Amino acid sequence: MDTPGRSTGTTGTGTGTGTGTGTGTGTGTRAGTRAWSARDIPDQRGRTAVVTGSNSGIGLVTARELARRGARVVLACRSEKRGTAAVERVRNEVPDAEVEFRALDLADLSSVREFTASLPYERLDLLVNNAGVMALPYARTADGFETQFGVNHLGHFALTGLLLPRLLDAPAARVVTVSSGMHAISRLDMGDLNSERKYRRWIAYGRSKTANLLFVHELARRLRAAGSGIVAAAAHPGYAATNLQTAGARMEGRTGAERIIELGNRILAQPAEAGALPTLYAATADGVAADSFTGPSFLMVRGAPGASWRARWTLDDVAGERLWVASEQLTGVTYDGLKG
Repeated sequence: MDTPGRSTGTTGTGTGTGTGTGTGTGTGTRAGTRAWSARDIPDQRGRTAVVTGSNSGIGLVTARELARRGARVVLACRSEKRGTAAVERVRNEVPDAEVEFRALDLADLSSVREFTASLPYERLDLLVNNAGVMALPYARTADGFETQFGVNHLGHFALTGLLLPRLLDAPAARVVTVSSGMHAISRLDMGDLNSERKYRRWIAYGRSKTANLLFVHELARRLRAAGSGIVAAAAHPGYAATNLQTAGARMEGRTGAERIIELGNRILAQPAEAGALPTLYAATADGVAADSFTGPSFLMVRGAPGASWRARWTLDDVAGERLWVASEQLTGVTYDGLKG
């Protein structure tokens, strides 16, 4: 996403899964012996992609690199001004890029429906659910949902469901949802999805990122049961320098906190170009497994993309089913193409 508090954010060889220790597990596609980079993205000509929150940060890098490899890319952003500026930036860097802006506000389900209804392409090969918000002061979306849960999970749940028929029409479609290592700070509270009893911004953020992973887990299960070849996978950028970290402090006028975060970004974070690699890997590399979780290889913070640790509760079938049912009820979007 692209308002204050809203972020955007090789040919791999071999596949595999790793088992984590303690409370989690690592599942994903291993990078090869040489570090995977944007140069390794396979040819994307003939493919159409939608990338949410692609006006800046890792979303913009994701859109640019997909376009560089020949994909037609829709930059789905809230702000027309920032979205069109991002399109021009991509065209300046990739002169033959086939890119366009289309308005999408994940904090408003009517906008999600308008976006999907107006999208002119009958087939969709790739959906990258990248947009997100982090640690904001308590607020609600246009539909009354707590903002982090509403934008990070429910908006993307509705978007994916409404685009499902076009994804099913593609021969090798993928849905990549961007989560975070911060999912590990909290399970979902199924009795308080909108944090109405008590709101703690970081806990709410962690829960929304857990919801992202549970969504991928349940979507992958349902796709498999329906005999679909769509790959639903997850990725996270590690610690990447984007506007996501500073947005909450900026909204509240906490200039001291904002400056500290900006300093941390300059000293510790990897650039957005590196932070986008796990998403690009999950979206394009050969052998990416359904329900995999790709992230930076060094301590889940930085480095080449590879299999990432995830908390075991993000692989809970019962929790995934319960979240799915609740999400259908809250959004009014049902995945009819996956029902027997």
